[in-house]
Amino acid sequence: MNYQQIANEIRFLCADMVQEALSGHPGAAMGLSDIAVILSKHLVLNPHDSSWINRDRLVFSGGHVSALLYAMLHLFGYEVSMQDLREFRKLDSKTPGHPEYAHTHGVEITTGPLGQGIANAVGFAMASKRAQNMLGEDIINHTVYCICGDGDLQEGISYEACSLAGHHRLDNLIIIYDSNNISIEGDISIAFSENVAARFESQGFFVIEIDGHDYKEIDKALQEARRAKAPSLIIARTTIGKYALGLEGSAKTHGAPLGSEVIESSKKALGLSEKFFISEATREYFKANIQKGIEKYNKWQQRLGDKKEILQSLLKKDFSHVEYPIFTHSKGNDKKAYLREESMATRVSNGRILNAISKANAGFIGGSADLAPSNNTTLECEDYPEGRNLHFGVREHAMGAISNAFANYGIFTPFCATFFVFSDYLSPSIRIASLMRSQVFYIFTHDSIGVGEDGATHQPIEQLSHLRAMPNIINWRVADANENILAWQSALTLKRPQSFILTRQNLPLIQSSLMSLENVSKGAYIISESSQNPLISLLASGSEVHLAIKAQSLLESEGIATQVVSMPCFELFLEQGADYAKGLFKDSKVLGIEAARSLELHVFANSVLNMESFGASGKGDLLFKHFGFSVENICNKAKEML
Repeated sequence: MNYQQIANEIRFLCADMVQEALSGHPGAAMGLSDIAVILSKHLVLNPHDSSWINRDRLVFSGGHVSALLYAMLHLFGYEVSMQDLREFRKLDSKTPGHPEYAHTHGVEITTGPLGQGIANAVGFAMASKRAQNMLGEDIINHTVYCICGDGDLQEGISYEACSLAGHHRLDNLIIIYDSNNISIEGDISIAFSENVAARFESQGFFVIEIDGHDYKEIDKALQEARRAKAPSLIIARTTIGKYALGLEGSAKTHGAPLGSEVIESSKKALGLSEKFFISEATREYFKANIQKGIEKYNKWQQRLGDKKEILQSLLKKDFSHVEYPIFTHSKGNDKKAYLREESMATRVSNGRILNAISKANAGFIGGSADLAPSNNTTLECEDYPEGRNLHFGVREHAMGAISNAFANYGIFTPFCATFFVFSDYLSPSIRIASLMRSQVFYIFTHDSIGVGEDGATHQPIEQLSHLRAMPNIINWRVADANENILAWQSALTLKRPQSFILTRQNLPLIQSSLMSLENVSKGAYIISESSQNPLISLLASGSEVHLAIKAQSLLESEGIATQVVSMPCFELFLEQGADYAKGLFKDSKVLGIEAARSLELHVFANSVLNMESFGASGKGDLLFKHFGFSVENICNKAKEML
């Protein structure tokens, strides 16, 4: 087999793609082409059933190597044509600048921001081990491969994720490090000089160093890595822009086309000539490798046996049989609008809801960044050897990316949790989940200045607005335990990432006949009606709703017709459109009330009572008064508007 010829055709196919687009990154793709040729022998895939649960996962952490990934997908027989390769980086093409999940057939996860892919690969490997515990080693035994570069290893998320991989001895994970010693600014020695092998060995990895252009060494390393009893790192010394005459080894090949003259002269030196050329011999090589995967797929189908029903149940992700907890008033038939005697933090009610969901669905799984007792996220149903609780340690960055991989794995519905102020640490992963529309649930507790004595560093102010500004994600900030249940019932039907932003402090249970699944699912609804056509609408979410209801009572007693609109989800409210909002507010003045920055409430509100600074250290109830979130101040603000 002439591996060199195959590799050369692939590397210059990638160079042609970048040149045609006049944009992209040819260097790393050309440097990794030799590894791609040998790796294709080891990959177990079936393009005809690309969602096969036991397929190998291939993650390009360096999303700038997308040209090579698309070339491989084309040769493997996925729905990526030669014309798609010619349209690389063009509008509406199947081959965008960085790989996007659900956009290009065969792409496992969206990558691009450096370091994310490594953490995704760790997530896939963790998900695979959990699936193996559920379905058996004869059904789940695939490998997760990740190709990364220097930039991935410099990002902190890679340290967090690999630390966890080594801790769990994820022997199904193989990371191939493209060590070409080049960064965008030049030689990596200007900013990166650590001993990578020692770093990964200290984390519990099996480490091999090879010549990334020696086919025998590449093949041997992959075989050894698959036999290892620990996660593996293959450090492959490569040359960026391999065989690009005059530019080989140069940082100039990283992020710009080589130029037509360089490509033509380089091809001529290697006996190549045509643009976008792949020989029949190369196609047959890849076809034969894929055929081996298809044969393993067919044998796997025969082994599935009585596990087929279990697997199909997991793939369905059915949440229709959840027996939700009941949160009720001790006074039963009391008709008061709200009762002070019964109260519960929404983080507490949420913990009970999580357990109810997990009992009804075996694929519901998650954990916290070392905060499970505070986030109330411990799942009590330990129905498999490793149970359902994921222990991320204090690794919020990696936790977010790992959760994305669990969501894309196929049978899991993951959640992850931390304090709301620390959502900043996993924001890049939330953004990727939103790009993919992956169903990941974020449990964010300690949601406002109600955190209290921990002070400004732990009190989220701008985070709510940040998440609301992000496309595709849905954010729930519920008023009480019962609204929390209804929010979850709605959330489980929506195939998008979602956050639940929950209180540390107790909130009273609100008694309202208007609190229904239909209303909550619309994002905002009248929770407490006015005595007549309202002059004022108090628009609030979360812990501020019960304050608004108290203020309504006082305003009504003074003859000011007032209604309260609970807004558990700003995004779903926006989606209802202007007519729905007009029907809610009628001709009333709208006062928005949230103990956060919440400038976005001006979309609906004439005036907003919000946080205009960071918080402070003190008891939560005193802080609410200090920053103006008292019943009296709400009433005064409402009167000022009239």
